[in-house]
Amino acid sequence: MAASSSLFAAERRLIRLGRSSRLLPGRARSHGSTPILLRAAASFTRSHGAGRPPARSPGLQSTLWPLGHPGTLLVPEIERWASKPGNRLRPVELQRIVKELRKRRRHRQALEVSEWMNVEGHVNFLPKDHAVHLDLIGEIHGSGAAEAYFSNLADKDKTEKPYGALLNCYTREHLVDKALAHFQKMKELGFVFSTLPYNNIMGLYTNLGQHEKVPSVIADMKSNGIMPDNFSYRICINAYGTRADFFGMENTLEEMECEPYIVVDWNTYAVAASNYIKGNLREKAFSALKKAEAKINIKDADSYNHLISLYGGLGDKSEANRLWALQMSNCRRHINKDYTTMLAVLLKLDEIGEAEDLLKEWESSGNAFDFQVPNVLLTGYRQKDLLDKAEMLLDDFLKKEKMPPSTSWAIVASGYAEKGDAAKAYELTKNALCVYAPNSGWIPRPRTIEMILKYLGDECDVKEVETFINLLKPAVPMNSDMTDALSRARMREENKVEDAV
Repeated sequence: MAASSSLFAAERRLIRLGRSSRLLPGRARSHGSTPILLRAAASFTRSHGAGRPPARSPGLQSTLWPLGHPGTLLVPEIERWASKPGNRLRPVELQRIVKELRKRRRHRQALEVSEWMNVEGHVNFLPKDHAVHLDLIGEIHGSGAAEAYFSNLADKDKTEKPYGALLNCYTREHLVDKALAHFQKMKELGFVFSTLPYNNIMGLYTNLGQHEKVPSVIADMKSNGIMPDNFSYRICINAYGTRADFFGMENTLEEMECEPYIVVDWNTYAVAASNYIKGNLREKAFSALKKAEAKINIKDADSYNHLISLYGGLGDKSEANRLWALQMSNCRRHINKDYTTMLAVLLKLDEIGEAEDLLKEWESSGNAFDFQVPNVLLTGYRQKDLLDKAEMLLDDFLKKEKMPPSTSWAIVASGYAEKGDAAKAYELTKNALCVYAPNSGWIPRPRTIEMILKYLGDECDVKEVETFINLLKPAVPMNSDMTDALSRARMREENKVEDAV
């Protein structure tokens, strides 16, 4: 199929998916028609959701993990599961679920479950449970709500754990004065007897870009008889490296290597390698990467991913490919994240053909189909101005009855917007809006929308402008750019009528 016809072919696929005879209008097609991509997506979902055999008595955790959408409430699912014969809620399992939800960054759902099991008395909260709950409140509702929860705790529950959780809330929001005052109070109460509070303060300075303050914190830690752990040293090594103080970085690394109670892990050498790469010290970077590789667990996919990315930063394709082969050989599972890492490296090295081959390999891997993987290739196409290829890839997925989400359409739309092609950006953005889902993490780029609205106001009829604005309003509140586009379109139509008269 010719690249120039890719968008028309994509629309034909969408027509068949939607059991409809009309689709998104482009400028060269029937202006003013109502787009039906959203109905097509719904039809596709219904047709592919039917006929699945019922699951066999799933456990509680296997029931909850697929419900990952932030708006999905888990408590009704837990209560429904518990109401079935033979199912019993166990406190330890509920605590494990909250822990795993936090690990998966599903904080809102973790807070929902934590709140429910406390209020309903399924778990008798100890200080550690209050600490977890307080941190979740801070994550979702902010440090003010976390402070209120902390102040309402009984004195017996105000141990070092809830104090540490509140400190974490302050550092997460970069509230320097509150964090330092709270840290000092913890010291006065004798609650600073581990590395964690110090690491929080060092992390705060790191996130604020105040790397020069990190060494003094680790010195204070040592003076109080608390020996740094791996994470403490790693923050300090990164602080020196970020400031290109490689002498300080190397001294800290040597000190770490000489400490009998510290086992230098692969991640520490990777941090050093990353800073050497930024400083263009290639030989030292290669040396640090070899030390990192010697420390990894050969079955740990995350360590392979990290090292592959660093070799990509060095522009060393052979080493990246070697580690990828080892990862494929040594790791039992190869998840989507592994493929996105390698795809990004290949694209950074301008290996478009190899990236395309890897995407095909991923499609045949049997992994859950997630458009985050092909989106890496779509982004590479956009960056390298291969927009025809990007459209053809979208069309290929439609042939396979895989409906691209808003993010995929938007990647290609932004490429055309960057080239100044408002008509193509409009067509693809329209597709993105037709499958738009609130809270999906995607919002239209303001500059792209501004360009499209200007184009519509200058070139298209009122009905088409209204159709686009109606699609846009669920994602973007009504604003002056929209009203201006409508006004200019109406004015042009009125002028045409006057000219005709």
